Amino acid sequence: MELKYKERVKKLQEYTRILKLARRPNRDEFLTISKIAGAIVALVGFIGFTIYLLLTVLPMML
Repeated sequence: MELKYKERVKKLQEYTRILKLARRPNRDEFLTISKIAGAIVALVGFIGFTIYLLLTVLPMML
């Protein structure tokens, strides 16, 4: 029981250290990250829609 407590305290200290190093992104960094994330979401949606079309429309045409 004591070992798990010490492990948890150690993990919490690691998380605290990481949070102290982190900073808020400025406006340009935020916009760049948002554009990249949006492009990835659109790409995944396009791939999913293409697969949907291939599996539903293509068999009807054959």
